[in-house]
Amino acid sequence: MTPPTGRKPAAPLPIVTTGIAFDGYRIVKYHGVVRGIIVRSPTIVQGFLGGIMTVFGGRIGSYEKMCEQTRNAAFDHMLQQAAVLGANGIIGIGYDASEVARNAYEVLCYGTAVTIERVATA
Repeated sequence: MTPPTGRKPAAPLPIVTTGIAFDGYRIVKYHGVVRGIIVRSPTIVQGFLGGIMTVFGGRIGSYEKMCEQTRNAAFDHMLQQAAVLGANGIIGIGYDASEVARNAYEVLCYGTAVTIERVATA
């Protein structure tokens, strides 16, 4: 995955899970909480199309696209923060979103950065 800056990272990006462990690995170091925060508002076109769809009903594709792009950007920022810390994994990831101003929304992706190593099998 290429970071938002367009540059490839020097080290591999961490692997992630919503759980608290990775099967076949053990956690050898906790680096702490990492997060990616993006604040975004719809473009004029997205707002116009979304407004029309709220009148007629149905899925609002322009908003879905904006939300997916924003979640991906927040996720990428979280991965980069973990990589800078030297983590090769992130456990317990989750998302949160809130309105911070009229038509401006924050998307937060967070987790705990860890260093993991493969458990030897007999």
